[in-house]
Amino acid sequence: MPLAALGRMHLSRLMKLWRSGGWPSRDAIEIDLLAQGWVTRCTSAAGHETLQLTEAGIRLLAQARQRNLRATSPHDLLAERVAAHLWAAGRIVWRELSLRAQLPPEEAPPGVSESRPPDLWAQEAPPAATLSTGPAAVPVTPAKGGWRMARPDVFSVRNTSVEAYLHPTVHEIKVSRADLLSDLRFNAKRACYQWLCSECSYVFPAGLAEPDEIPEPFGVWVLHGDIASGRLEVLRPARHQPCQLPFAVWLALAKATPVRPEQEPLQAHLGATGATGETGEPGRPEAAPAPPGDSAA
Repeated sequence: MPLAALGRMHLSRLMKLWRSGGWPSRDAIEIDLLAQGWVTRCTSAAGHETLQLTEAGIRLLAQARQRNLRATSPHDLLAERVAAHLWAAGRIVWRELSLRAQLPPEEAPPGVSESRPPDLWAQEAPPAATLSTGPAAVPVTPAKGGWRMARPDVFSVRNTSVEAYLHPTVHEIKVSRADLLSDLRFNAKRACYQWLCSECSYVFPAGLAEPDEIPEPFGVWVLHGDIASGRLEVLRPARHQPCQLPFAVWLALAKATPVRPEQEPLQAHLGATGATGETGEPGRPEAAPAPPGDSAA
């Protein structure tokens, strides 16, 4: 099976086997990998069977990685740069998350409401508002702001065991002015980001926009030079607000894989004092005052 004929599931399984202990799933994907000689079965002294990548499998992953790097868009490259910077500063970082966020009442789209079926044993009178488009009227509860899916480009928290010190942040990546202006027109989207984090910042190449074009609560990061070797600078720190992550967000983070360079040893940060930037505040590339009430873990 040539590289071009490989599915994403095959490459994803190869990467999972590379990162893990190689416990087999015994499904059709592993039959393909074994038949092509990209993985091999190993049996321990205790009789436990695992799967290990062969030299051919490692070369295959390397080829796919180089192909992906060549196809990466400027938006993804800048997001990877920001994620790597935050990781180097000692934070746990995720990319391309899909998180369910609650909108405040004033930001809810028109007509959004939470409906429920009629209670068969209701002891109280039904609410005045009903949905009468169907054969039977269904009680409708007025909206409390509604929900929508938020997909932050880069989401990160501090590497700490104290919930109060997590300091979740969102960094939205913009590489075109049209995309930035389109994003700024949707108040609901920005409200979702603020609901999910303590600070939210926009990151874009220098000259794309002026800081005063970005709403005041949001931070402004700019990139000077090219994406690979340019310098990140904070033109305006984001306004800090206390944020306690809801359980649904915790569950989404538990299911997702954080950004981690392949050369990082597992449990590398245990017992470490934590990485800091020039100002002692993780995640800030240039000198900027730490937000009020934000103390390191």
